Amino acid sequence: MPAAYSLLEAARVAWMPADGALHGPIVDRLMFWNLVALCVPAVVAHVWLVFAMLRRRPAAGVFPAAIRWGLLAAFCVMYTWMALTAQRLWAENRFAGPSLSAMQVEVVGEQFQWYFRYPGPDAVFGTIRPQLVNAAAGNPLGIDPRDAHGDDDIVSSTLVLPAGREVDLQLRSLDVIHGFFIPGMRLKQNTVPGLVLHIHFTPVVVGTYPILCSQVCGLGHARMQARLLVVSPADFQAWLANRERARAGEQGQ
Repeated sequence: MPAAYSLLEAARVAWMPADGALHGPIVDRLMFWNLVALCVPAVVAHVWLVFAMLRRRPAAGVFPAAIRWGLLAAFCVMYTWMALTAQRLWAENRFAGPSLSAMQVEVVGEQFQWYFRYPGPDAVFGTIRPQLVNAAAGNPLGIDPRDAHGDDDIVSSTLVLPAGREVDLQLRSLDVIHGFFIPGMRLKQNTVPGLVLHIHFTPVVVGTYPILCSQVCGLGHARMQARLLVVSPADFQAWLANRERARAGEQGQ
């Protein structure tokens, strides 16, 4: 099977987006074995069906019992491995206690826009109050101006992350269920009104990745797109400093 897997890797660029996350190769490997588990039995079953229809005599006893039981055991082992790997990957991406080194970013979905909030130098998000949500007034997330922790929060329509840094995304929705989906990061998680959900990953490849909504969230669903920019740590610090200066200038006016 290594040769077949290498063939898949060579052709992957034609049907899957570039992989930019640390956990991406595991997801791709699981995808490959899912395809094997689906395609191989389907092809064998159809070939056997055609063979059985064309035979003049019954086909009973063509395959010895040892082969039948051996194939069954092999598929059981493969399915068990796939289930355990998928469960471990799910837990690593969505466990409730990220490490202290993980960068915190809040992701908020609203018809039909993604917002990304960074906590600023104090590393604490400001309080959110739904009654204060007013995008036209420059407060699309409803940050409470009375909470000092929100004074240095940075809100962006583009998700910018440093390569090689662990990230914990906190996902919320202001209206309906949205599907936060970054194909290039092998990442997908719904945002649900009234809940704060976490997803945990590490981007490793510098580049630009589209962010989509995988749930039909309304008539403008197709417009609900954004970008993930994975940059070097130095470029990220420069971007963060520019946003902080811009925010400070707006507050000083």
